[in-house]
Amino acid sequence: MAADPRVQPRGSRLRAHIALTKPRIIELLLVTAVPTMFLAAQGLPTLQTTVAVLVGGALSAGGANTLNSVYDRDIDALMHRTEARPAAVGSISVRAGVIQGIVLSLLSAVILAWLTNWLAAALSLVAVLMYVLGYTMLLKRRTSQNIVWGGAAGCMPVLIAWSAVTGGLSATPLVLFLIVFFWTPPHYWPLAMKYRDDYANAGVPMLPVVRTDLQVTASIIWYSWVMVAVSLSLVWVAPMGWVYAITAFVVGVVFIAMAYRLRGAAKREDPNINATAMRLFHWSITYLSLLFLAVAIDPFIG
Repeated sequence: MAADPRVQPRGSRLRAHIALTKPRIIELLLVTAVPTMFLAAQGLPTLQTTVAVLVGGALSAGGANTLNSVYDRDIDALMHRTEARPAAVGSISVRAGVIQGIVLSLLSAVILAWLTNWLAAALSLVAVLMYVLGYTMLLKRRTSQNIVWGGAAGCMPVLIAWSAVTGGLSATPLVLFLIVFFWTPPHYWPLAMKYRDDYANAGVPMLPVVRTDLQVTASIIWYSWVMVAVSLSLVWVAPMGWVYAITAFVVGVVFIAMAYRLRGAAKREDPNINATAMRLFHWSITYLSLLFLAVAIDPFIG
């Protein structure tokens, strides 16, 4: 039986509300936003802008994740990986979750509009709508391409950060957006390969559920090549210096090599393919972190 949220200790209730925002995902989104600010400012952005993007971005992502958790509580309860989430076990009521998601999302826009500009605030709201309406409600349960198009919401922090610093957009933030866009499928599909049974039981048509390992790994390789090509194009578009150029090349080569290693495991029908998939998943996080670390350092070195 679901827990009654009214009888929980305050500490447990607070932890449940925080867990509803998926803090680890928020951290990953800010990994791309902060370096983007450095690149946009060609150095250190103002303290006010930095605080606005960090706080506003965290609230925006937390609001979107909260609404996602509430809407997906039924399928989360069917999957081992997510069965303990607050909304899935009923430790947070639907009403409380919806209120939290809306308040966090609106507060994000208010902070960004007040401390930066209206474009950044508008992009923050667009990101929430893309994730909640586009991915969670329309795509996730209907198409195997859900993470491809729904993942675009996770690319929005770079646009928000750039517009917060400059007041506008240009080709450079669009390239950064595309890097994250093409990174998302080869980042998420290896994880989905490991948890395909969970997704199948919940009726979620993630690509590994409806396609063979050979087909999934072929798609991973294609997206990996495009991602690396786009990342290298930033050298000319921004333009970037030698720190970013070398980093993008090296980490890109490693990423593609690991994608081909996963492809080889699929061809061999390796019974330990999930372990190989998870190594690519974890490396994908390291890849994005190192790439955007180079984005942050490059303006200072040239």
